[in-house]
Amino acid sequence: MTTLDLPRSVVLALWLAQDGVDRAAMARAVQVDDEPHTVRATVDGSEHLDGPLSLLLDVCGPGQRDVAALVPAPGDASGAPPAVSAAATTAGEALLVRSELACVAAVPGVERFGSDLEPGHLVTWDVHGVADWRTAVLGTAGSLSDAERALRQGLIDATEALVRLDVARWRPDAAEQIAELRDLDLPAWRLPDGLDGRRVRVLASAARLRGIVALATQDDGGAVNLWQADQRSTALREVDRVARRAMAAAATSIGP
Repeated sequence: MTTLDLPRSVVLALWLAQDGVDRAAMARAVQVDDEPHTVRATVDGSEHLDGPLSLLLDVCGPGQRDVAALVPAPGDASGAPPAVSAAATTAGEALLVRSELACVAAVPGVERFGSDLEPGHLVTWDVHGVADWRTAVLGTAGSLSDAERALRQGLIDATEALVRLDVARWRPDAAEQIAELRDLDLPAWRLPDGLDGRRVRVLASAARLRGIVALATQDDGGAVNLWQADQRSTALREVDRVARRAMAAAATSIGP
């Protein structure tokens, strides 16, 4: 890993919140090494099949857009509209957009192909009309200030959990990779120009915390009994919840 990673929906939300979106730059930022994404949209009974990623801009129309990205997990729907809650939880992410023309949710379906050395991904965004999602999302994700406070505590909790569970002893490779995460940044080319620095900091901190959780939970070999394994899982699951909600807060842009 040479840079921090973000869910596709989070990156797409950041771009869609901007005025005058550069469609080509947006596609590159979201797709990275994926095959070109496609969009399948069903809104108000009309269906658009196999459109490019920029079809989302056409579905929502011109003008101001309220945008959010959700990063749900089993048992935590994170404010996802009921119509897409199950799909969003399975995917681990979803995009929400509201404009004068439409109010939609988009969930990426990812099909992996190739080998571990040369993986590839086919991504199709399923877009559906939904009810106004703004109140539910704001109540779940909270503000950037809330996210910053929670992330600071989350880092403390994660550090204490790793020390208590002696990760450095039972997974020295993971301990080294966790230490390396501190020096990684978000790739600037994936972020739209002029993005608020506070949002960038929150996104980077949340990505680091999620990276720590992913590395620390790859193997339960260090727990000497099931109780310790469960304790580690519980502690790190809470840290991941904090990081996921912070990402959502940083990717949410709702106008007055």
